[in-house]
Amino acid sequence: MSRHRCSWEKAAALAVGLSLAARIGTLLVNAATFPHLRRPAGPPPDLSGVSLLVPARDEAHNLPGTLPGLLRQGAGEVIVLDDGSRDGTAELARSLGARVIAGQPLPPGWRGKPWACQQLGAAASGSVLVFTDADVTWQPGALAALLDAWTREDADLLSVWPRQDNRSPGERFLTPMVDTLTLGLLPWPLLRWPQPALSAANGQVMAFRRRPYQEEGGHALVRGELLEDFAFARRFKERGRTLTLVLGGDLISVRMYRSYRETLEGFGKNSLAAHGGHRAGLALGAVAVFFTYSWPYLTRNRTLVALGLAEALLVRVITRRTRPDELAEVLLTPLIAPAGWPSYLLAARRQVAWKGRRYQQ
Repeated sequence: MSRHRCSWEKAAALAVGLSLAARIGTLLVNAATFPHLRRPAGPPPDLSGVSLLVPARDEAHNLPGTLPGLLRQGAGEVIVLDDGSRDGTAELARSLGARVIAGQPLPPGWRGKPWACQQLGAAASGSVLVFTDADVTWQPGALAALLDAWTREDADLLSVWPRQDNRSPGERFLTPMVDTLTLGLLPWPLLRWPQPALSAANGQVMAFRRRPYQEEGGHALVRGELLEDFAFARRFKERGRTLTLVLGGDLISVRMYRSYRETLEGFGKNSLAAHGGHRAGLALGAVAVFFTYSWPYLTRNRTLVALGLAEALLVRVITRRTRPDELAEVLLTPLIAPAGWPSYLLAARRQVAWKGRRYQQ
């Protein structure tokens, strides 16, 4: 019995070690190649043709901190779509100086965010459409930096991966895994390859030129998707479009969730879609996370523990999350799996809830 157990543990350790080594290799490639937003040198560009578009549903807690920064970017227009908010979002956005439009009822077959973005795209007048979430903070010069990066990359879709702004202890258990899984699975140079499987985008900031966006039907392309950003990137590529992804660095950041409970709800909404819509894949994902990040500590496998910590530190270096409190998040590594189990249970349900709406999945 002990011999079989020893063989099983060796096989598991080898699999985990190879997986971590592969992800560390990908992270090293991304550390060398992944572009960061940076303020352009020289005179500021003309931003009058840019529409900044914000879908907002019950975002009164976020807009006072994020909307003023958007309004100061110098875009031709900033439009907030009030998607049936119950907390005074529309009145607050108007008082801060944004143009506010009222969202129309959700049509059959549509999810909330794609429908909100579709309406924003129709209402915008700019030749460049930049969709950004209400919890994303734009520092001065961020829009000019985005357009400068877009000029260098020359893609039909440019998406920004904002720097995470985690503050409370509850936010730090799971949200850093968003960076870890994305940056550790896809080397940035492959994003420019035409294969649709090599696609990634972040719905927190997505920028389109109006013509290709409209030619592909806008957000109708992903009308039924809960995880609309990756689906959009894949389908955009399937139609021969190009895309790129840049890191927000010090210019664009996001505070996705404000508590552990809110983090679980957010992960619970997206996790099934992130695993291809397959509950078996969801279960395998939960097992993989346990063996990668918790099991090495239980078995005192120093090599795997070191590899896991190296991965976590590399992710923070790439995303420039190197304050002492951000580096200290790596100490939570052995707790990632048990902290995430409730989100997997939420994701496995036939119906998920988000911001007062319920969706079948």
